Amino acid sequence: MIVISPAKRLSNKACEIILNATTPAFDEEANLLAKQLEKLNVSDLANLMGVSDSIAELNVERFKSWGNPKKEEKRAIFQFEGDVFKHLDARNLDNDDIAYMNQRLRILSGIYGLLRPSDEMNPYRLEMGTKHNFGNSKNLYDFWGDKIANQIKLETKGSILFNLASEEYFSSIKKYTEPLKVIDFKFLSVSGGKERVVGVIAKRARGEMARFLIENRIENTKGIENFSSMGFKFKEFENNTFTFVTS
Repeated sequence: MIVISPAKRLSNKACEIILNATTPAFDEEANLLAKQLEKLNVSDLANLMGVSDSIAELNVERFKSWGNPKKEEKRAIFQFEGDVFKHLDARNLDNDDIAYMNQRLRILSGIYGLLRPSDEMNPYRLEMGTKHNFGNSKNLYDFWGDKIANQIKLETKGSILFNLASEEYFSSIKKYTEPLKVIDFKFLSVSGGKERVVGVIAKRARGEMARFLIENRIENTKGIENFSSMGFKFKEFENNTFTFVTS
């Protein structure tokens, strides 16, 4: 199983790819969270999310119209538009790859917990690290507990979990992944003679790696060292972490 983080930017562009829409595993929980967030006004939401009033206003409207969004495209994988998703480029996968992706890729989500690519998703913005009381829970990590990880275990075919999510999102399942073997990835850029993580480049590389794993049907660690997108070269595999470097 591959896990990635969601994106803040969303698209309303319809996709013609055949992929039957499905219902999220935690649809009821998402509805519950949306109902709580619907009570917040623009100022409240702007302060909570640390966003501008215009973005807050957009999300106030999203939560108010929850369950009845005016969207041409409802499937999660075709709505997210951030760097990871642009480089995964699901809209240009063939039908066999799309089917495989739907089995093997999951999107971690603050409001939905876990999304399959085919899951119908209301447009939203809610970071996993949002500091807010949700019912009796002090934050979203507390709200979700081990639910997301347990669902991943139920849906995982095999014993390996490829982690291409950010620390913020992977932290929602990190404590509960056993007995799955977690494989991490590090993408380094050389700058001034030193190797370091450049956020934007690393995000794009995570999308490229997700696509590589899907297209090559990789379900263990064999063959991952052959990844070479964006000029990356394999450096080492140590402590269950693949490290790639690009100049």
